[in-house]
Amino acid sequence: MTTPEPAIIVRDMEMGYGDFVLMRKLNFTVNRGDIFIIMGGSGCGKSTLLKILVGLKQPAQGQVFFGDTSFWEAEPETREAIQRRFGILYQSGALWSSMTLAENISLPLEQYTDLKPGQVREIVALKLALVGLAGFEDFYPSEISGGMKKRAGLARAMALDPDILFFDEPSAGLDPVSSRLLDDLILELRESLNTTIVIVTHELASIFAIGNNSVFLDVEERTMTASGDPNKLLVAPPNASIHRFLTRGEEQHA
Repeated sequence: MTTPEPAIIVRDMEMGYGDFVLMRKLNFTVNRGDIFIIMGGSGCGKSTLLKILVGLKQPAQGQVFFGDTSFWEAEPETREAIQRRFGILYQSGALWSSMTLAENISLPLEQYTDLKPGQVREIVALKLALVGLAGFEDFYPSEISGGMKKRAGLARAMALDPDILFFDEPSAGLDPVSSRLLDDLILELRESLNTTIVIVTHELASIFAIGNNSVFLDVEERTMTASGDPNKLLVAPPNASIHRFLTRGEEQHA
């Protein structure tokens, strides 16, 4: 077997707000090709950790490495170049309501590339086809379902062919069928594009269906108390907290 290649390395991270320490001593690695789950109970800091990883909030202490580069110690130009390799799917989808799906997806292409209009249209059509929305270029967000909005948001996140995709609660607000379809799509994209995917979620069905690596943020201990494949953590939980978290709805994965 080949040795996994790290995509993101977090070392000795502490995060918080002012004097309040939310989490400390975070150490974990996201490998290339992982579907990495950030999980934990309410208030544990999942979304804060995601903001730090994508460059929206600086950690109180510690480092985040992308390759050999320490992100928060790098020059602003270097950080911006690293961020160009990210795609982000926000919880709401965050589509511009006054723009068609094609216009939403073409926006980053028009801002950050020198592609001609015809080339942009081709890429937009390809990205929509990848998420099962071929032919929906001229639809507005208000004209499609919640699940379709999430997929359209994913198409936009993939517009610039990112190395790493970050998802913030992608299944939030979706019915179980739409949620499962989105999980299947995420797996397909990882397999076909070999994209590294980092997901904040508390949905057990998604965690077990798609995650192959994870970190568990323990709100009581204010640190990570488990990491690794969620399915293996379920079989052999290292502590009571992760066991309670992963078995709080066994009927979902029985």
